[in-house]
Amino acid sequence: MKKVLLSLLVAGSLALPHAVRAQAPVPVNYTEQVVVEGAGRSALYTRALNWAEHKFTYAPTTALVADPTKSVIRVTGTGKLKPVDARGQDQSLIVLFTFRFQATDNGYSYQVSSFEVVPDPKAPSQKVPLEEYQAELRASRNNAKTFNDRRLGAQATSLASEAAMSFRSFMNSQPANDHVGVADEQLGAQ
Repeated sequence: MKKVLLSLLVAGSLALPHAVRAQAPVPVNYTEQVVVEGAGRSALYTRALNWAEHKFTYAPTTALVADPTKSVIRVTGTGKLKPVDARGQDQSLIVLFTFRFQATDNGYSYQVSSFEVVPDPKAPSQKVPLEEYQAELRASRNNAKTFNDRRLGAQATSLASEAAMSFRSFMNSQPANDHVGVADEQLGAQ
């Protein structure tokens, strides 16, 4: 019975298309659109700018761009991912990501995306999109032991969720009559 079951499993996995088995990395992206009644565009923008300048904990930050005429904020944050080596020891890898905010007359939207890995800390200007770095890891011979491609995708997803929750928590800490609820929420990751 075990041999028959094993044979069926092997045959089933071979029947799957190669693209399904390979599972190409999906870009890490957290996007949310929030409907707010009673708070003006300017007030929402001011709150978000306060968070970006004082509460955004993913330092060092770069490229803080604030445009009050368009109610847009963009900031690049820094985080760490931890792949493992062939022996299972944690390594440290710097990752950069972008937080974007847009206030509207009906609320606001924000996005945590554009993850880029800095493979060599001695050359911080050399950045590789996370998906490309995951593809390189998938091709390495140690990936069957370490699963670093999936590990980094999960860690980046967690980082995006943390940043989004920090922002949303800050925005929700404002007076309750300003905030109504979520219109659309989407979390995409590997």
